[in-house]
Amino acid sequence: MRGEFIDLSGARLYYYAAGTRGSGNPVVFIHGFPTSGHLWSEVVSLMPPGHRLVVLDLLGYGRSDRPLSRGVDASAHAERVVALLDELRIDRACVVGHGFGGGVAQCIAVRHPQRVSHLALIDSIAFDRWPIARLRVSRAMLPLATILPPPFLVSRLRREVERGFGDRARASRSIDIYLRPFAGHDGAAAAAAHIKGLSTPDRDVHARLSSLDIPAAVVWGRRDRVLPLDTGKTLAGRIPHATLDVIADAQHFTPEETPRQVADAVASLLRR
Repeated sequence: MRGEFIDLSGARLYYYAAGTRGSGNPVVFIHGFPTSGHLWSEVVSLMPPGHRLVVLDLLGYGRSDRPLSRGVDASAHAERVVALLDELRIDRACVVGHGFGGGVAQCIAVRHPQRVSHLALIDSIAFDRWPIARLRVSRAMLPLATILPPPFLVSRLRREVERGFGDRARASRSIDIYLRPFAGHDGAAAAAAHIKGLSTPDRDVHARLSSLDIPAAVVWGRRDRVLPLDTGKTLAGRIPHATLDVIADAQHFTPEETPRQVADAVASLLRR
């Protein structure tokens, strides 16, 4: 496994490659808000051999550069992921997205269909059910972000992310990793930019999901309190050739808390 930075028009994205190259499709893993590529660590280790696996930190998350004035809505992230694929000389891949990363994956699939062989959406944002009400409140507070102490915004983020975990010990360890980029005044400004970007609707993508002609899988935690299972059912019904896998007793952060079930769902998708 190796990690490195790639410069995309002046912004550095961090990624690491794993797996073994073979006849199987490459797989690209896209995390959501406010996580990082760490989300996929255990899933990657459980993936079947023969696939090149790419795990990235979206701009502004993990080890990647802060966004500064660059766009951080799903569409902007999608274009950077495609540019990363170009740099890595990956023509076509299975794209896997969690949460907000599922929205990024949807943008790639409908706007660059020739680049996506399979699509896996895991506890993903979709339609007009995003942002959830609690994030709308956070968005309304953004004008105060420049005058409130940075720890206030970070502590609010911590409480919101904790709601998506069932295992509190795991939550504490992972959230410490996820929130590192948002420390200090510059970090709080970056977090505010992300929250604003989360709320940018993309109805064009929603309308074009029914045109997708690739194998797809929707995977959901039955007890997801961030994005309810009804969203997953609607999403699976909108995308042709999509299956719905419901993980019993799982909450929102299924790649961390139920990695075997998520890896098995992606592996099953790759065999279609």
